[in-house]
This record gives sequence, structure tokens and C-alpha cells, in this order.
Amino acid sequence: MGKTLTPKAPGSENGAGLDAVLYGKLCAETLPKVIESEEEFDRMVEHLERLTFKHDASAEENALATLLEKLIADYDDKFELPEYPPHEMVKFLMEHRGLKQADLVPVLGSRAQVSDLVNGKRGISKAQAKKLAEFFGVSVELFI
Repeated sequence: MGKTLTPKAPGSENGAGLDAVLYGKLCAETLPKVIESEEEFDRMVEHLERLTFKHDASAEENALATLLEKLIADYDDKFELPEYPPHEMVKFLMEHRGLKQADLVPVLGSRAQVSDLVNGKRGISKAQAKKLAEFFGVSVELFI
């Protein structure tokens, strides 16, 4: 049996070898645009994660992932974090994202650990800093 080729739209050869119809459908589903709110940011991150963890991503999906990465990075660059001690930074990020201490229990292990950390009664270990950085999508240096 021979290969089945996906028909390409006229004029779809744009130098990158993308199928314009397929890429157009992906863009229509995702609706990528300049990010102007946390809701849009979260939506774009969700789409990017779906594309990133796909094992057999097409060239069109990879191109869309690259676009989403750029949009997310541009939004992130506008967001400047204040300089706080590590436990205050955790509180700041929680407030910014509308999180409660209970939301950090899966990240840090127990309510007591979260409470002690947020209230400055306990320092942040390197392992916790790494987990917090991954959870919040920020640099680990913010918590060290």
C-alpha cells in the first residue's frame, strides 16, 4: 500500500512546508492572540501543554506551539515580580492567582508545612523551592 497524502491548500507552500488548511484549523481551535489577561495566559498555557506533551506532533502543531511559546513569553516579560523574602513571594503569587493555602498542599505535602512556610515560621527547602517554581511557572531563585 502507498502513502496517503494530505492535500495542501493552493499557495500553502510558505517555505516552512506547512499545510495551510491544517494549520488554519489548529489556529481556529486555539485562537492565538496577544495575551492581555491571566485568563488568556492560562488558556494559552493549557493549549501549549497539550501540544508539548503530544508524542507525534505534526509540523503544524510544532509551529503553533512555537507561536504560543512566544505569546506566553511576551506576556511573562511584562509581568515583573517584586522583590520579597521567599515566604512573602509565595504569598504574593498565591494572591495574584487567587489561591488558598489548601491549593499548595499537593505541592508541599501537608497543611502544617504550607501554613508554616506561608507564615514565615519555616524556611523553604531546595526541594520545596523546585516544586514551587514548577507549580507557579517561575524561577526557583525566587524561593531561595
